[in-house]
Amino acid sequence: MMNNIYLGLVHYPISNKFGEKVTTSITNLDIHDIARSCMTFGVNRFFIINPLKSQKELLKRILKFWKSDIAKKYNSDRVEALSLIEYAKDIESAKKKISLQEEDCLVISTTATDLKNQISFNECRKLSNPVLLLFGTGNGLTKDVHNSADHVLESISGKQDYNHLSVRSAVAIILDRIASEK
Repeated sequence: MMNNIYLGLVHYPISNKFGEKVTTSITNLDIHDIARSCMTFGVNRFFIINPLKSQKELLKRILKFWKSDIAKKYNSDRVEALSLIEYAKDIESAKKKISLQEEDCLVISTTATDLKNQISFNECRKLSNPVLLLFGTGNGLTKDVHNSADHVLESISGKQDYNHLSVRSAVAIILDRIASEK
């Protein structure tokens, strides 16, 4: 059974709709909703990965409020969920931070696309190593990220051919499929 899950929300390197490598912006909804999913499913740490100093400062301002006494009185559950968040400038930095606590952490990338040699949700659940699960913003992680990952997770299949979930929705669905006790 999988344990010690770490999650990375990647803002670079990301593909845009033209297939170009870009940096995306941090969004408040992603921060809050993904942190709540991480807390629900027992994720150890939620890394927000973005190399831009301006985006790091934005994240710091948002998190500063949620460390205040006002926030603790207003919504202590949200404060608790947001305590899982840690900034990393890139994927390598997140991996280094994890390596201070874990040995042999596997990197698993996610995608809405069907690629060769993807592991199933069931296979992922059976991994005993700690895992850094990477999610892309924009139009998804670049091919280089998938190629450097230890595994690429199968995509979420819906009832229709349409497959463009928000990253917040994808995180919740995937965490339920790989980390749920049910």
